[in-house]
Formats: sequence, C-alpha cells, structure tokens
Amino acid sequence: MKKVCHSQQVPAAAANVPGAARCKMRVLVGPDDGAPTFAMRQFEVEPGGHTPMHTHPWEHEIYILQGAATITMDSEEHPARPGCCAFIPPNVPHQIANAGLLELKFLCLIPIECSCGCQVK
Repeated sequence: MKKVCHSQQVPAAAANVPGAARCKMRVLVGPDDGAPTFAMRQFEVEPGGHTPMHTHPWEHEIYILQGAATITMDSEEHPARPGCCAFIPPNVPHQIANAGLLELKFLCLIPIECSCGCQVK
C-alpha cells in the first residue's frame, strides 16, 4: 500500500496515558498503512504540556518541527528547537516537554515490532 497525504489529514488523538499532559498524537505512517518495520508519529504538545516520563525496550528517533522542547533522558535535560534531532536508546527513561509559548510539534519514529517481539502501537 502507498500513501501520500498532509499531516493535517490524519486524525489527532489525545495521548491518554498516565503522565502525559496537553499532548496529541497523529500516526502518520504505521501498521494500518501497511508499514512493515517503522511507524512515524507526529506529536503536538501545547504550552505547559509533555509526554510521560517513561521507558521501554525500543528506540526513538525524534525530529523537532515547531516550537521549543526540553528532551529529558536519564535525568539530563537537552534543549531542542526546530531542526534538532535526537536518538533515544532502548530502556532510557525519557520525556519531551514543551518549553515555549507556541505549540510544540515533533516527529517520533519507532519500530513497529521491537526486538523483544512486542507490538508497538
């Protein structure tokens, strides 16, 4: 299956997970599109919002599109702005927070099936 669309055509859903605040996610490309290996997600975080502080056995690749972010990994805070990228290794506690007054938008790429065999949604 092939797909070309604008990100705004993909519905945004609230990130209803414990520890998340003022955060939405769009699955731009994923299993429902026939992607066999990776998922591309766009997060939209309002001012004062953040993803939960969490850890899991798969990696993340992050790319900041808009706004100012603080990326926390292993208790180390890293400021990020549009054009910045980050690699978050497996099993590293991490969180992405909006550090500005505008909406933060970032891409997050993850494996659909991590090395332990669990399915990533």
